[in-house]
Amino acid sequence: MIASLNGTVSAVTKDSAIIDVHGVGYEVRMPGSELADMHVGQQAMVFTKLNVSQDAIALYGFKTKTAKDLFLSLQKVSGIGPKVALSVVSTLGTTQLLSAVANGDAAALAKSPGLGRKGAQKIILELKGSINLDELENAETPAVQQDEGVDQLVEALISLGWQQRDALYAVKRVLKERDHQGSVTADEVPELLKVTLASMDRGR
Repeated sequence: MIASLNGTVSAVTKDSAIIDVHGVGYEVRMPGSELADMHVGQQAMVFTKLNVSQDAIALYGFKTKTAKDLFLSLQKVSGIGPKVALSVVSTLGTTQLLSAVANGDAAALAKSPGLGRKGAQKIILELKGSINLDELENAETPAVQQDEGVDQLVEALISLGWQQRDALYAVKRVLKERDHQGSVTADEVPELLKVTLASMDRGR
């Protein structure tokens, strides 16, 4: 089994990336939100799952282990195959997907192409009691020291209608992705708020 790949991105399409590992190019199907952040020449490490069926052999990849774990968990739901599972992870992202399952939000899940309302209800029914949502979220949430700037960002997101848990999680992710060191200053808040909102909107 190919559990992960670490190499150079040699091509990116709307639904996959080719990652060159020591001269061998692996075509990896990935969530659209993750592909949007990838570019040719970039070093990339992805967690992968090889899927073998009667029709095809496909390699699916994710930037985080949490996303991969959710992808695998979704396929345990009756009637959910890898294509639909990838669609759900791609449409909602890990944060919104965890939140939708935890809150029983079938409408949010049903926005995923190829799923539908009944499929969304099945996911909630079967996953809410079979996966440890807090454990998955904690594994994905990067550690960051709380400070006044972070509080301001979270409060701003809450005022725009986001739940506190989702807001804090998104801020932490953005700070980690930007390799932000130290406390968030007041001058940084507007720009970080814009970036965080963009990342959360991609997961809707």
